[in-house]
Amino acid sequence: MNAISIHNLHKSFASNRAVDQVSLNIDRGELFGLIGPDGAGKTSLMRLIASLLLPDSGSVHVFGFDTRRDYRSIRKQLGYMPGRFSLYPDLTVEENLHFWATVFGTTIDRHYHLIEQIYKPLEPFKKRKAGQLSGGMKQKLALSCALIHSPSLLLLDEPTTGVDAVSRMEFWDMLQGLKGKDMTLLVSTPYMDEADLCDRIALMQQGKILSAGNPHHLRTQFIGRLWEVKTPQIHPLKQRLNAHFGREVAHLFGQCLHWTSQADMSIDKVEQVLEQFHIPIDSLREIEPGIEDCFIQIARS
Repeated sequence: MNAISIHNLHKSFASNRAVDQVSLNIDRGELFGLIGPDGAGKTSLMRLIASLLLPDSGSVHVFGFDTRRDYRSIRKQLGYMPGRFSLYPDLTVEENLHFWATVFGTTIDRHYHLIEQIYKPLEPFKKRKAGQLSGGMKQKLALSCALIHSPSLLLLDEPTTGVDAVSRMEFWDMLQGLKGKDMTLLVSTPYMDEADLCDRIALMQQGKILSAGNPHHLRTQFIGRLWEVKTPQIHPLKQRLNAHFGREVAHLFGQCLHWTSQADMSIDKVEQVLEQFHIPIDSLREIEPGIEDCFIQIARS
């Protein structure tokens, strides 16, 4: 039995299709990532899985339980960390943790072993109000509260948004540590570089699943050759490449340009194309596609 089984799921808000005919299976014990930009439908899908929203059509089953009929059974097995900090800011760190343990009919001591490594940095600040914590500390407290009843399924909605790079990596280290504890983890994120930290991912855009699978496998499905071009005239080059080929073949990637050519296009031919634009090129090299390159290619197809 899968941890989560989703079949032809649809949810609209007025004319906006937040989740559009999504079908997806997530295995027990895996760390699964929903990857996509803001507005892709990740949060709506999370809330449907958590039984906080009812679908317009289709179905969601969590450990065999239907989210329409069996929401009480699902919520007992569920830990949910929403995108916004949702704990009580006027309660202390310790009081928040005690509160959520009481809600689920347990105690901090009973499952402390599960949160020990996460909560330990917070212990010196346990008398501090939650609203006065830094972003990284709030993140750890929210995760501790979501885990205090030892859930079988942990849903984390964009948990690393708005925190610094060090806290992001620390958080993912904590998630990797939870994988061996008989727990299924579903994480949503707009950061494409976090895809490789998941066992499997689904790429979402405009409420749809564009593609799903192992991150390495998705990269092998990239069509064509990918070139990294550095130039002081990055925007003019992007425009000329796209105009020359009559379609979107080039996109900005930081201070570089990523250009997708046909698979049989040699570097000599690439250089000839670039030379005709009379734009100075600082460097040119072929690179392996990342998940963001794959996402852009699939979304434009």
